[in-house]
Amino acid sequence: MLFNSPQFIFLFLPIVFVGYFVLNSIAPVYISRAWLAACSLFFYGFWNPRYLPLILLSIALNFLIGRSLILYKKRAFLIAGIVFNLGLLGYYKYFDFFLENMNLLFSTDIPLLNLVLPLAISFFTFQQISYLVDCYRGKVENYNLINYVLFITFFPHLIAGPIVHHRIMMPQFQSASNLKINFENIALGIFVFSIGLFKKVMLADHFSTTVLDGMNYLDTITFFDAWTVTLSYTFQLYFDFSGYSDMAIGLALLFNIKLPINFDSPYKARNFQEMVSRWHITLTRFLYEYVYYPMQRWLSKRFFSSPRFKLNTNIKTSINVLFLFLLSGIWHGAGWNFIIWGLLMGIGVVVYRMWSKWNIKLPLFLAWGLTFCYANFILVFFRASNLDQALLLIKAMFGLNGFILPEQLSHVLSPLSTVGVHFGSTPLKDKYQALGLIILGFIIILGFKNTSETMKTFKPTLIYALFIAIIFVYSILNLTKVSEFLYFKF
Repeated sequence: MLFNSPQFIFLFLPIVFVGYFVLNSIAPVYISRAWLAACSLFFYGFWNPRYLPLILLSIALNFLIGRSLILYKKRAFLIAGIVFNLGLLGYYKYFDFFLENMNLLFSTDIPLLNLVLPLAISFFTFQQISYLVDCYRGKVENYNLINYVLFITFFPHLIAGPIVHHRIMMPQFQSASNLKINFENIALGIFVFSIGLFKKVMLADHFSTTVLDGMNYLDTITFFDAWTVTLSYTFQLYFDFSGYSDMAIGLALLFNIKLPINFDSPYKARNFQEMVSRWHITLTRFLYEYVYYPMQRWLSKRFFSSPRFKLNTNIKTSINVLFLFLLSGIWHGAGWNFIIWGLLMGIGVVVYRMWSKWNIKLPLFLAWGLTFCYANFILVFFRASNLDQALLLIKAMFGLNGFILPEQLSHVLSPLSTVGVHFGSTPLKDKYQALGLIILGFIIILGFKNTSETMKTFKPTLIYALFIAIIFVYSILNLTKVSEFLYFKF
């Protein structure tokens, strides 16, 4: 079941909403929480009931380990919990990748297990690891099982984030004022959800047609088509994840729950460190809080303090940053393309940090352009299914497959033929529509406020109501196909 599917919007969501607030008014509060948790588990199991026992097992063991950590503060319990969570994630997400590389390295023929990645395993694994660490640190109250299940499975954030923190979520579920219908939150939630739906249906899904078309012709794709495809994917990913994040926040608001902002106009960033801090904000926050800083302390104590590792602070920080983004790449997918993408992310941050240390300042437009182009370039590795695909596309982006423009432009741009530009047909379809969408994408991301900024000034007026109605109805009417969100595969 998808947020952008009719059965979710017109069936599942109304039933869950009405049931939750009716139960809040007639029954003890734990009944309504159990209802919401059960509906969230149904939402998860709707995809593939086979993996419902897996998430239930994960929740049960982490809950028991968390209670043991609260009571006894034994480091062994924390290590066992982390090993269990990472082992479960590693088995389903990386075991086949490990076998592939073993076969390649040692010329063996070990059969792959062809494991199907359980939905949302990366998200609920990290969320539960953060919970266990905080239990060990003494930062967690002794929640009951229903509260914990709801914390992990609350359907607006379950599938693709944001990665939420217990100290943000649980007080909201336990607040008496949140048990009643709040019409302001409903109006704001519908507004934000409708914007996200529009981004997904009318923007991201239209960019995807150009991307899918171009990926079929990687052997022959030329310079201009290659850039059209990569820019289309850059915008597809932006509006897809931005749309999902908006829809998640909007859905949670219907239940008086405020999820953290997870996406904050990263393509407006003027340096790469700023860009990565605005993209998937809760993942970056998790990696810094639960990986980067503990790793930094551990390395400083075990290695960097040794006379054999006399490194200055900048080099130490750069090593830690590279490792952090390498882990981010591995988290996103099991493949060398994701590993390279993660390293390139880290290199982008390290180069910016060095650049700022030297106090070099660029004109704002140039700084933005370099940041955006670098992000567009490394997303080739993020989109490609493997390294061979990525290298074919990069080859075309650098003009090694030639330069071909549509025949219709030959009269206007004929002087370009003297520098190797040819005019003729290429396999990529609907080039002008793709170009128009790319221009529209730039206008939207640079010329308009993002959703979180708009939320601050939102008022339930007639104008807003008309705007919501138009974009919601228009998006519903264009739901000719129901496509998954890109981050579902992570």
